[in-house]
Amino acid sequence: MNVLLNSLRELITPTTAAYALAAIGLNIHFGFTGLVNFGQAGFVAIGGYGFALSVVVLELPAPLAIALTLLLATGCALLLGLPTLRLRADYLAIVTIAAAEIIRFALNSSAFASVTGGANGLYNRYSGWLKDANPYPSGLIHLGPWTFTSVDLWIATVDWAVVALVASGVFALVRSPWGLVLKGIREDEQAMLSLGKNVALYKLQALVLGGCAGALAGILYVQPTSVQPFDFAGRMTFNMYTMLILGGAATVLGPILGSMVFWVVMRLTDELVGLGVAAGLFRDVTQGSMVRFFLVGVALVLLVVFRPQGILGNRVEVSFDAR
Repeated sequence: MNVLLNSLRELITPTTAAYALAAIGLNIHFGFTGLVNFGQAGFVAIGGYGFALSVVVLELPAPLAIALTLLLATGCALLLGLPTLRLRADYLAIVTIAAAEIIRFALNSSAFASVTGGANGLYNRYSGWLKDANPYPSGLIHLGPWTFTSVDLWIATVDWAVVALVASGVFALVRSPWGLVLKGIREDEQAMLSLGKNVALYKLQALVLGGCAGALAGILYVQPTSVQPFDFAGRMTFNMYTMLILGGAATVLGPILGSMVFWVVMRLTDELVGLGVAAGLFRDVTQGSMVRFFLVGVALVLLVVFRPQGILGNRVEVSFDAR
């Protein structure tokens, strides 16, 4: 029972909220517009490091730091999108993978360690603005079967409020004429061109909007902890696609549900691996973790084969055909 309760705690943690927001941004790209972005982790890294450096190095107040970070994300999206979005979809995929790795290697490099902290990253000296606004009483707070510190519960509250706000905005946008054009581009780009729509401009707008959502997710992601370049590896983008496919692409709530289910399953398998090591089923935690990722990968393959639309998705809207 403790194993299950510990796993269900992931439903409301700040990490789950940050990933849900990043997956919402990826959903704007892939689910609604059909853009194949394999570098969403790069936008999350821009958000995390951009905000941290703005507060720590530039000593900007939090609102200005957030604005500057979103401006950086917009500039990066424009830099990636302008030369590639008029070409085939695979060019964007290649460019976004490369850009995300360039960002990560630059942040990890010792050449910039005096600013970024290099491989050690930046320890948390940038979340005081959020902690100072904490309205909860200090100490431990019991929420159902779970116990949180006052600060952790406040950060989780703010994170989920931001997720709800962004999801509401996406809900309104995708039902507007602008959102209908995005879906049209996803289904048949040539048809949209024949109707006189500036497809490249719409794609660029979607790339910027989804990238800013990813950067905002990065700001949320680093608030409870330090900023480490290792966190923004390609595995992060893979996890986001897993959440998106699991919950349902081209749906507003799909990325949120997918993030919740993903992190509950990951925590549950972690707990089970620990029990397996204690019982002698695995030689050590490393061996157990390899089995865990193998099972998660098999489950994802089965999901794509038998329910590609995910939990909430509509199979008519979702297609994995390359065009």
